[in-house]
Amino acid sequence: MGPRHALILVVSVAALAGSVGSGYAQVPAAIAAPGEAVVASFHAEGAQVYECKAGNDGKLVWIFREPIAALILDGKTIGRHYAGPTWELADGSAVVGKVSGSAPSATVDDIAWLKLDVVDRRGSGTLTDVTTVQRINTRGGVMHGTCDQSGALKSAPYSADYVFLRKAG
Repeated sequence: MGPRHALILVVSVAALAGSVGSGYAQVPAAIAAPGEAVVASFHAEGAQVYECKAGNDGKLVWIFREPIAALILDGKTIGRHYAGPTWELADGSAVVGKVSGSAPSATVDDIAWLKLDVVDRRGSGTLTDVTTVQRINTRGGVMHGTCDQSGALKSAPYSADYVFLRKAG
């Protein structure tokens, strides 16, 4: 590789690094995690499960029950996401989160972007030091329509990216 090709490679890598870094800068303030460093990021494919229940006004409505999704890295399933909300990896590490921030999604059909504080953990592995989880780039997951049978379950397909962060320093 000649000096010109090396320069192009360096410029290309620098541009890519800048675009990756700026992607995290675009996270809405409501779900930002200043002072935290990215540990890992995984894509999720699955469903948001809803149950037909009486709302505050006594009418039947779809109420969110739980997520169920595969966590994917490079096209391979490396973990799962389920009620808690919990993220569990094949390496044995797992975290449970509690919502601490929310930002609107791109459309009314997409579930909100979230910031979740880790409130419990188990195992040892990739998620061991994680303190915050962000749900971003959501697609789908919102349940539309009426329900007429209490206790009925229905799922809405969704995808999202989950970013796992830890306190820097």
